[in-house]
Amino acid sequence: MMISYIALLRGINVGGHKKIPMADLRELLANLGLKNVQTYIQSGNVVFKSTEKNAQKLEKVIYNAIRSHFGFEVPVLIKTTQDIQRIFKACPFSEEEKKASYFMMLSDTPDQDLIKKASEKVYEGEVYKIINDCIYLYCDKGYGRAKFNMNFFERQLKTTGTARNYNTMLKLIAMSSENEINQ
Repeated sequence: MMISYIALLRGINVGGHKKIPMADLRELLANLGLKNVQTYIQSGNVVFKSTEKNAQKLEKVIYNAIRSHFGFEVPVLIKTTQDIQRIFKACPFSEEEKKASYFMMLSDTPDQDLIKKASEKVYEGEVYKIINDCIYLYCDKGYGRAKFNMNFFERQLKTTGTARNYNTMLKLIAMSSENEINQ
């Protein structure tokens, strides 16, 4: 049975670093046996299908293929369509704040003691909630001016992750839902 996945690549095509053309990425992943491979914008969002049931195994396969083909390391986080829908629906902010929020998806659910310690740090105009494997971040001045960032949370929570905005989340949900229908 085919499962729809979303691969979130971190830190590609930013400021001329770690350049990966999307056509080359789609071809590389298709050559790994992944099906219905689609990309969304240049920042490393890939929707695909696979018979592999272990997302961590897929993360390693894609990570190694990118390192081998492009010559650099790119963190890869894989979620199912259901994971992305669950994360999106669980956003604790008002609809207006949700539209301006960032969804920092994590590779695993952080330890409660680490969450408590990280939660001691606050910045004016920046609100975040950690729910399971996602940090919901709302910054009234925008993410680009935020003091909180993915590196802070990775260090504090001893995990890895990558952030996407509201519009990207909506698009990934639509693409992956459509991909599930297309057998």
